[in-house]
Amino acid sequence: MSRRQFLLRATQAAAATGLPLWAHTASAADEGLTPKLITLGCSIALTGPLGQAGIEQVAGMKAAFAEVNQAGGIHGREIRMDPKDDGYVAARTLQNVTQMVDSQSVFALISPLGTANTAAILPLIEMRGIPTVGPVTGATSLRSPEARHVFFLRPTYREETQRLVKQIVDMGLKRIAVVYLDNPFGKEVLKDMSKALDDIKVERAGEYALAVDGKNGADLADKVAAERPGAVLLATTGTANTAFVQAFRTKAQGVPLAGLSVTVLASEMPKLAASSRGLALVQVFPDANSLKSVAVRKFQTTMKAVGADAAYIHSGSALEGWLNAQIMIEGLRNAGKDLTRERLRAGLASIRSLSFGDFNVGFGNKAPYIGSDAIYLAVYAENGRRIS
Repeated sequence: MSRRQFLLRATQAAAATGLPLWAHTASAADEGLTPKLITLGCSIALTGPLGQAGIEQVAGMKAAFAEVNQAGGIHGREIRMDPKDDGYVAARTLQNVTQMVDSQSVFALISPLGTANTAAILPLIEMRGIPTVGPVTGATSLRSPEARHVFFLRPTYREETQRLVKQIVDMGLKRIAVVYLDNPFGKEVLKDMSKALDDIKVERAGEYALAVDGKNGADLADKVAAERPGAVLLATTGTANTAFVQAFRTKAQGVPLAGLSVTVLASEMPKLAASSRGLALVQVFPDANSLKSVAVRKFQTTMKAVGADAAYIHSGSALEGWLNAQIMIEGLRNAGKDLTRERLRAGLASIRSLSFGDFNVGFGNKAPYIGSDAIYLAVYAENGRRIS
């Protein structure tokens, strides 16, 4: 049967049962795979509130794959990426990935960006057995023992939240406000933050929903400032976070702000300028500006060697993409030359200690697969200058 005939029959079968095509059993083990090429799919925001972060993620991944391709690839195969823009819209993520899988154009997936975006494709991933590396989300709700094909690099937002709240307790701060992005990511983190604050009986100064596009940032800043909080926890990200922080700093310059690892994207830090003063952020990767880090030096060497955009050499988003790509490369090496999706899944699961000097990744061969539990806390002065 030709590939065209197969796709026609599969589509007819899907229509007959009323189920989407991806809900049916996959026919071929070599989708997106040839003797000379491995194609990886990537649905990621390249526009919208997280668009610049997605662009930088892709730059880091492409640099890593270019370097390994120049050295002969993996078991004689080059790695190619097929990134598609979803604008940080979960429905578009599902549409993109469904099209890639149904057209048999990709072998595995890498770096889906966003909590709702990742949640939208998890059923497809598990149904079709598609190895997926490095979802850019720390949502605890997505870390399920049944998720055998998803390999997270980041620790959970719950763990990040616990680190932030501990810092607040240690500083003796009271009347804590929480500003959260009005989407599944923000609402899940809000629950984690609320529980952590309730557990230690910290007085609250309200919970405030920030629109995903940040259009209510200025009004929200007025409301939060009027409550005179001792500190503000940020369950936010992207351009919306920038809109709120800039407006809030004009009302309350001395109030500490504390956020997660995704709260201020690398591309947004320069926009904050003086507003970054007194900002504390969780970090789950080494500081992309620190040449003391072995991992960062390796990353920057790769970026320069393949001629990547110089503007991204100090990007935390590009560093995360590069790390995700390194994990995929190691999994492919472990899978061997006789490559199948199941062999790749096993090759990823078998990673025990992939070392980048000062940063290590290991999955422990048991789902949910979480590669790192590293959590740091960075404090900033004006213009994004890190002081601790």
